[in-house]
Amino acid sequence: MRKLQFSKWSGDVLSPRTRPSAFFFQRIARIQPHRNAASATAIAGTPEVHENPHPPPRNDRSRFQHLPSPPPSAARQSAKLAALHARLHLSPRFPMETLGRCLIDPTADHHPSYNNNSLSILGNDILGYHTTELILSKYPRLPTAVIFAAARAYVGGPALAMVTKEWGVEVAATPGGEVDPGLLQYKRRKPGNAEAEEGTGVLVKDVRQEMEEKVRKPWRRGITSFTTDDSYLGEQDPSTTEEQEAQNLLESGIKHETACSQFVHAVFGAVYIHSGRLAAKNFFNAHIASRKLDFSTLFEFKQPTRDLSRLCAREGFESPVARILSETGRHSRTPVFVVGVFSGNEKLGEGSGASLHSARLKGAISALKGWYLYSPVDVRVPSDAEGGGKEWKPVLVDGGEVIV
Repeated sequence: MRKLQFSKWSGDVLSPRTRPSAFFFQRIARIQPHRNAASATAIAGTPEVHENPHPPPRNDRSRFQHLPSPPPSAARQSAKLAALHARLHLSPRFPMETLGRCLIDPTADHHPSYNNNSLSILGNDILGYHTTELILSKYPRLPTAVIFAAARAYVGGPALAMVTKEWGVEVAATPGGEVDPGLLQYKRRKPGNAEAEEGTGVLVKDVRQEMEEKVRKPWRRGITSFTTDDSYLGEQDPSTTEEQEAQNLLESGIKHETACSQFVHAVFGAVYIHSGRLAAKNFFNAHIASRKLDFSTLFEFKQPTRDLSRLCAREGFESPVARILSETGRHSRTPVFVVGVFSGNEKLGEGSGASLHSARLKGAISALKGWYLYSPVDVRVPSDAEGGGKEWKPVLVDGGEVIV
């Protein structure tokens, strides 16, 4: 009876989990021809196969050390990236490689095909569009400065840094190809007390101050500059070649808030590309618009009584008059006065204070906030009408803030 050669067909019969190792078959193949030999020296002369007792792990990233950032192929092996994808409830059509690209800042990898610069530009426009339409539709009478402050509170640097932290994104100590693709990678900005160049003794903060004085414009910035030349956050963008060169010399890295902003912008841009406009809007409502913001804390009035008088004159109301509604402890150490501001028989605002003057100012401020914080009952934004939605009805177009 012929002996069966298990090494020839066991690979087709056994399952991968119960299949013997390849080293076992190599030993059989080497020992089998020598079983019928009469000499034991022939068996002893057979070369032995030595297996590496410490094989390299499958997810070893040491071979990527020469790369400035992790390759796209490493995104599928990152547990951090898969967890982030699940926490954000991203669509299955959102590739894991794109999410890994969103975490790579241009300061870590300068190649435009592997960093988040292009996605961040698109996401910045999407965030700006949905943020401004939300603010202007909900509070159509807000002054320009308050609109910019509200936009910064929603999608400014500190706000997006907090969003990044809430998403559970961690930061890599130093960018590189061997870093886990689920970590945010960027080149950190040098601290102010560090040397600008090693051995010179010149501090970074001194170089920054010199560069800022070089590019500083001699004129004051007004409302026109905020609304036409700057970003939707009211921040001045470098426009001239001199400012851009100074910025490149000044910034050897970026701040943590800037890197987080770039990352969040890139995620919004990627959601828009892979999932569509409606998914991007729902993502904005879930992570940005759902955050509570008290608009009444964004106001700062220098002369509220004068502003209220000009507002009443512009709208055709009677001149405001302050009247004492109640008081207690006038001759004590802690008096309290309640003053109401009236226009004819209509009470516009009310305030309380330790003196008549402070109570009158608080009443005027209350009246101004009541005017500027007007909000329609049914707030709908223009993007609701896109994609076959309900017809959008234009909101109130106010005459603007009071210019004194």
